[in-house]
Amino acid sequence: MRRTVRSTAVLVALVLIAVGCSKSSASGNNGGTGGIIEGGTLRLGSSSNIDSLNPFKAFQQDAYNVFQYTYPYLVQWDTSSLTLVGDWASSWTWNNDHTSITFKVATNGKWSDGQALTAADGAYTLNLLIKYPGPTGLEGGYARHIISAAAPDAGTLVVGYEAPVNADWALSQFQQIPILPQHVWSKQEGDAGKGLRTFTNDAPIVSGGPFTLTQYQKDEFVQMVANPGYYGTKPHIAGWGLKFYSNSDAMVSALQNGEIDAVESIPAAALANLKANPNMVVSETPGSYFDDFIVNSHKPLHPELLDPKVREAFDSAIDRPTMVSTVLLGHGNPASTIVSAATGHWHNSTIAPTPYSISTANQILDTAGYTKGADGIRLANGQPMAYEVLTPNNSDGVDREFQILQASFQQIGVKLTQKSLDPSAMFDLMAGANYNSYNNFDLALWDWYPLPDPDFILSVLTCQQFGFWSDTGYCNKAYDTLYNQQGVVVDPKAREKIVWQMQQMIHDDRPYMVIMNRNALEAHSAKWTGFVTSPIGSFNNLSKATLTQVHQVG
Repeated sequence: MRRTVRSTAVLVALVLIAVGCSKSSASGNNGGTGGIIEGGTLRLGSSSNIDSLNPFKAFQQDAYNVFQYTYPYLVQWDTSSLTLVGDWASSWTWNNDHTSITFKVATNGKWSDGQALTAADGAYTLNLLIKYPGPTGLEGGYARHIISAAAPDAGTLVVGYEAPVNADWALSQFQQIPILPQHVWSKQEGDAGKGLRTFTNDAPIVSGGPFTLTQYQKDEFVQMVANPGYYGTKPHIAGWGLKFYSNSDAMVSALQNGEIDAVESIPAAALANLKANPNMVVSETPGSYFDDFIVNSHKPLHPELLDPKVREAFDSAIDRPTMVSTVLLGHGNPASTIVSAATGHWHNSTIAPTPYSISTANQILDTAGYTKGADGIRLANGQPMAYEVLTPNNSDGVDREFQILQASFQQIGVKLTQKSLDPSAMFDLMAGANYNSYNNFDLALWDWYPLPDPDFILSVLTCQQFGFWSDTGYCNKAYDTLYNQQGVVVDPKAREKIVWQMQQMIHDDRPYMVIMNRNALEAHSAKWTGFVTSPIGSFNNLSKATLTQVHQVG
């Protein structure tokens, strides 16, 4: 769902809680040969990290993966059908004009500190987003169009809207809102709600999901243990740990050496060796996440980057097929829009990846009047067309991706240099002062992990995301109008038409030039089974399926 951030992490020894294991005879063991072994601790590896444990402040993927298992969510994704199903909510009904939805929620749950988990916590969380749209930061936008939330009893949550809304759109918003314990967060509302963002939410975290976060060391590890008060089907494992590695090679070595049991994502270069290892299970799923070439669309350091013809030429000079074959070793495909084909009907299939053509790119720039100097570099406003490209410092394959881009752009008279940064520092630089100036960079290479529903990735490019998710400074009032329409149009086909139109607009304006979709590549020890795949991998923020079903096999 969120921006993938491959930050540099410290390689340390992770001491996981020792948990006794006991065998039990069970059917449906997901391919195991000796029944389910209850208990034990699953050790996961990641080459990313967590920037914050505060849902109102975090933006990195692993943070949201952890939130999924820490907090209740009203609904979750069925990753096989890409439909929304119940999580904390067992059912929901809409009123006739789609201005109100009533959820029936589980009443058997408890927060990890023993307090009852009730619909009042859900009403509190939603009203918090309504009351403090600024301090609730990245979560605040998910309450768009909601005007009220009430809990008439412990098992009923009623949400009211200012106007009719699309049912699929609304449920996709609820899937992104963690339900918070009112008795904890109500104490953090000081200074007109600003305390909500400064609250560190340190471990141990009061949890209402299947696991409780008991230990956390930044850039090192997270430790989770089963929450006995969880409202859903109890997980087979007694806990899990997430260990952060400085690079993917070290992580893959740890997997092969038995130091960890599974990894979130493996580089394509490691796939063949892992497949040849009889002790490993490797999976590959068509992915929805994509790499993109970002152009500052607000106030770039070089104003010619706002010229549509320059962007059109740049797009033609991106060698997508070579990037797929070289960076991904073929485990992916050239991409065309910000909504991946892996999402099904939401993807605008009429938009094809821009063909790679150096001659076309040169012709566009020649016609636009960007002539080459004696050194072969084109001039714009009397200055060389030479740009710095920001890249995250530990994203798999990004350095090779840049090298391919650099070589192609040299052939069109454009000089690129790379600046590799810690992802948090990179986003700070891109967003600029107060996170809304967007005036201190030109170009960047990065990636996104979108949700099955297109709303989130479409929202990133709206004007209202200045200071929040926006990393381009793109602002187009016509695009924003369409974005608002797609959330309130009740007819699903009408919404799909708008979503396709928005993809075309971004393709034509090119704040993002989408490069390629990466397949989800994973590996785990054959001693474990029960992993549930999705377009963004098994360990994700889409559902609680994997870590409530995973188990050791006899």
